[in-house]
Amino acid sequence: MKVFETFFEFCEIISILLKGMVYMMEKIKIGSHVGMAGKEMFLASVKEAESYGANVLMLYTGAPQNTKRKEIQELNIEAGWEYAKMAGIEEIVVHAPYIINLANTVKPEIFELATEFLQKEIHRTAAMRSRILVLHPGSHLNEGVDVGIAQVVKGLNLVLDNNEDDVFIALETMAGKGSELGRNFEELKMIYDGVHKKERLRVCFDTCHVNDAGYDLVGDYEGVMQKFDEVIGLDQIAVMHINDSINPCGAKKDRHANIGEGQIGFETLQKIVHDERFKGIPKILETPWRCAEGSDKKTIPPYKEEIVRLRGF
Repeated sequence: MKVFETFFEFCEIISILLKGMVYMMEKIKIGSHVGMAGKEMFLASVKEAESYGANVLMLYTGAPQNTKRKEIQELNIEAGWEYAKMAGIEEIVVHAPYIINLANTVKPEIFELATEFLQKEIHRTAAMRSRILVLHPGSHLNEGVDVGIAQVVKGLNLVLDNNEDDVFIALETMAGKGSELGRNFEELKMIYDGVHKKERLRVCFDTCHVNDAGYDLVGDYEGVMQKFDEVIGLDQIAVMHINDSINPCGAKKDRHANIGEGQIGFETLQKIVHDERFKGIPKILETPWRCAEGSDKKTIPPYKEEIVRLRGF
């Protein structure tokens, strides 16, 4: 009888542990950047994310270096979402292409292209049933921070004042290389302050960029989060890019490293992933692909292993 009771106690413990693991998997939204190409388009994106064990994903609606885009009806959205439901993927994030530079005051035609294309990308994001469009604030091209931010605000107002899609623009925290804006929390706040529809703005918190910009996530994690909360508010973080950094804190370089192989380290990155304040926020890996043995070509995605490690099981 005693053995019988012990057996039931053992089963109960196993049941609790399994429920806990399922709960953690549901609670932590984690995935990676995936591609979208070929005949299957979005369906292929979802299948790729599933192969990594992800429950969220991020994609570009076309090549990030140009404005060439397929028509929305060619993206295979319905089939992708049908498969996503079966695969347990409930949320996607869209990243705007790098070519959008709202801070450009040097070439008016480039600024005009940026605003027009951003408007289209918002529509495409809504069509893909995503509520988050990640956007690099832009580069002021040596015209000065204040000039650049004023131009970003002008561009966002031109776009958002004439848009009613249910999509947030998530301004990405940047590393501070060159003349890029968003290198500190205060610059993002300046953009917030000038935009009419502030409720349409959010932040994409990139761990590599924040580290390279000079915020010490390793030595002063709570201090960094407190600073962000004071300047913008932690509730404004809509998505996180989880990347290690090749460079030390403050290097202003922006070179991603694989999880646990850089200057931030596994412990700090896992702390962010499991931070209760961000439990409902998608965490997206953008870490470098690996080379096969004997090859110098990066052909092996690291995401399946990194997702397992960061989840903790």
